[in-house]
Amino acid sequence: MKQGSSSRRVNEQARQVIAQIIMFEVSDPRLSLVTITDCEVSFDRSACNVYFTADRARIEEVSAALKSASGRIRSLMGRELSWRVVPELRFFPDKSVDHAERIAIALRAERERSGGAPDEPGDE
Repeated sequence: MKQGSSSRRVNEQARQVIAQIIMFEVSDPRLSLVTITDCEVSFDRSACNVYFTADRARIEEVSAALKSASGRIRSLMGRELSWRVVPELRFFPDKSVDHAERIAIALRAERERSGGAPDEPGDE
């Protein structure tokens, strides 16, 4: 899907508001150390896919906490934003961090296997 500057701005605005609400307005201890990494708001603003990261061992717990808090988050989001419609929130773990970590590990292993130089000084 092509993103124009307007949709990027809407997505970023939603991400900032949701992150702020989770950090300051929702008092669920399961949501500590959760990062909202991205949002994708539909064109008609009826739905918003929210991507988050947390410790891998807590993903299911955090997902359940976000689902249970979604009504409150949505309500507070409606107060904060001047949108005509407040989108339905759908939470998904952000897999990109895991993918990047796996790629970095694979590159490091390949470099060590081939006898290449270390990445950074001090990795020797």
